[in-house]
Amino acid sequence: MNGLTVMALTLFLVVLLFAVVITVKIVLVMGRRKRLVQGKPKTEVGFVVDTFHDLVSKLKEKERELEMLRAKAEEKASSIETYNEDILQSVPSGVVSLDQGLKITKMNRAAERILALKEADCTGRRYDEIFGEPLAGILARRRIVDRAEVGYVVAGGKRIWLGLNISPLKDSAGNIIGQIFVFTDLTELKAFQSQMSLRERLSTLGEMSAGIAHELRNPLAVISGYSKILSKKVDPGLLPTVDAVSKEVAVMDRIISDFLSFARQADLIVTNVDLRELIRGCVSAMAGYGRNVRIIQRTEALPVVRGDEVLLRQAISNLLQNAIDSMPEGGEVTVSGSVRDDISISIADMGHGVPEDIREKIFLPFFTTKERGTGLGLSIVHKIVVSHGGTVEVEAGENGSAFTIRLPKEALPGSSS
Repeated sequence: MNGLTVMALTLFLVVLLFAVVITVKIVLVMGRRKRLVQGKPKTEVGFVVDTFHDLVSKLKEKERELEMLRAKAEEKASSIETYNEDILQSVPSGVVSLDQGLKITKMNRAAERILALKEADCTGRRYDEIFGEPLAGILARRRIVDRAEVGYVVAGGKRIWLGLNISPLKDSAGNIIGQIFVFTDLTELKAFQSQMSLRERLSTLGEMSAGIAHELRNPLAVISGYSKILSKKVDPGLLPTVDAVSKEVAVMDRIISDFLSFARQADLIVTNVDLRELIRGCVSAMAGYGRNVRIIQRTEALPVVRGDEVLLRQAISNLLQNAIDSMPEGGEVTVSGSVRDDISISIADMGHGVPEDIREKIFLPFFTTKERGTGLGLSIVHKIVVSHGGTVEVEAGENGSAFTIRLPKEALPGSSS
């Protein structure tokens, strides 16, 4: 029973008791007059007792009514509380409430899922014991935040994007009793926006690369031809110089071939592709490529899909080669596959990882961290995967990086099942 109900019941009982006393006095006076008129022998004490019992009976009846009203009020309050709790736990956005001391008082299931936390472990603890930066700093300022977007690393090291709002938490009287922190997970949306932006930039750069590559290939063929002639007629002492020119011409030819591969329109030759066999072939082709490198395959769950086998083989081979190149001292590369909402193929290494400040650049053409790299390998991978209706993502930590290709389970647009 809440305070208002107890106060109301107490006041009612006091008024009722006062009314009983007044009524008894009135009844005594009226009873005396009545007996004087009627001359009945009934005593004053008996009359008062009967009247008192009657009033007590009515008082108990009113008390029962009050008890019923109290029970209904408590039932209604409990129903409203349960309904509010159901709403809080059903909303897809994360909701965290804090008191005036910035201690966590409530956390819904969406908040637990997004932040990889448990309400039982957080309730009653200060914000800075639970949240890292930048969330801790934002909450500490106690300012209203409207539609901010921040990057945040949850427990386990996974980086996510949050869209958040922070506002004062008020009671029914309008008094501020804490803060309420509401947020949504924007990670997938950010990834989609990044993929779309990258796709547009790659399309523009691809058209430029095609023209440049064609213009370079003709003079390069002339240089290659003259170097072969020179190698047959030059003095033996100059042969190393001519050979060096020939090697550099070969490197340039490979770079131009990569340009053309990147710029060429991806016209898919769609067939049934057994992803397990395709990956097994790619791994076999890499045998001996890296010293002290062991490749582990966990691809039993991968199905047969509709796609271009040659292009998919090229994409996976490029990722395998990058993984091996990242471990000059050797290590393990793990190729794993799974099928859930989509088909995913992950290639994880134990190399130096990908620094956070360049993760958004690695799929751009001509961007490379290798001394003699062209910067087109990952761009070509991205183009191939996108042409199959999929996406490619990268996750990096202290112990290497993992590139994940995600392909749709349904047939490719325009292909026959």
